[in-house]
Amino acid sequence: MSRIGKNPVTIPVKVKVTVNGSHVAVEGPKGKLELTLPRHTAAVVEGALLRVSRSGENAEARAMHGLARALVNNMVKGVSDGFQKKLEIQGVGFKAAVQGAIINLNLGYSHPVHYPIPTGIKITVEENTKLTIDGVDKELVGRVASEIRAYYPPEPYKGKGVRYVGEHVVRKEGKTVQ
Repeated sequence: MSRIGKNPVTIPVKVKVTVNGSHVAVEGPKGKLELTLPRHTAAVVEGALLRVSRSGENAEARAMHGLARALVNNMVKGVSDGFQKKLEIQGVGFKAAVQGAIINLNLGYSHPVHYPIPTGIKITVEENTKLTIDGVDKELVGRVASEIRAYYPPEPYKGKGVRYVGEHVVRKEGKTVQ
């Protein structure tokens, strides 16, 4: 039995979960999410608990069991509490600004980088260098954060670039004259 898959998902009072075959819909105060369960898995709501089961004991069914439970748990957490990632920009003249549905990043290139903000994501900028990405879908929040970071990952010599808050960048020593 999957150690993750066998644990039931606790459904908070303010969250409503409906299961229709392999389709799971979760609705809460922060939003609404839907998921089609992976193969070999099924879900059942029992009061304030949601249990995920699998159809067989082969390797794929065991792997999908834990995955399905984790995905449903992330959906329940997302619609009740939401997810958040924080980024910081370091470098002289590097800054960010939200302009409508686009985030404008000045990252030392000859042109500004325009990133369209997907629906369901809220980005706030503080002090021109601190970005907060909020949303109900954990996968989407993480993807947006990684795509923004990918425009200028932190480099090891001066430490300039976009990094996650708390991320440690190993610095390298530059060339020395002999």
